[in-house]
Amino acid sequence: MPDFTQIDYLKDGNERQRKAYEILTKHHFFEKLKAYSPILAGTVPIEIDIEGSDLDIIFEVDLRFEEDFLDDLMFSRLIPNDLETKVEYPIINGEKCITLNFMLGEFPIEIFGQNKPTIEQNAYLHMITEYKILKEKGEEFKQKIIELKKQGIKTEPAFGMLLGLENPYEDLLKF
Repeated sequence: MPDFTQIDYLKDGNERQRKAYEILTKHHFFEKLKAYSPILAGTVPIEIDIEGSDLDIIFEVDLRFEEDFLDDLMFSRLIPNDLETKVEYPIINGEKCITLNFMLGEFPIEIFGQNKPTIEQNAYLHMITEYKILKEKGEEFKQKIIELKKQGIKTEPAFGMLLGLENPYEDLLKF
């Protein structure tokens, strides 16, 4: 299994993974924000992304100091000043989080910050579980997931449909 806490595996991946690696290294996301333990999560790392899939970058952020995080993002010029950036504060499992969405090159980017180590966040845990399931179930299963995603079904529900899970967001964490 690749070390998903680093992004080096992307440079030897498929075309979209290589492009993701280029944009992430060009803009130095992982070096400049190392203090926040960034991880690229989601569909691109496990090769089930479709056209328009975003790069989900998760961070460990103590939101008592959210201004410091936002300043670090802006000061390090990771988000160019001329980009339209949408900032939201969803509540997940009773905890305030932060998301920033913007375009960088051909990729929509979603930054997600939560006051929890990134390797303990659901986005990372889901990705690891999904990776293992994809390896176990094989290429045909993977293609079915991709087809469901192309029909507009989100990743976890797609896995849930094919695996017969009642609540895929919770049940995937039990694998």
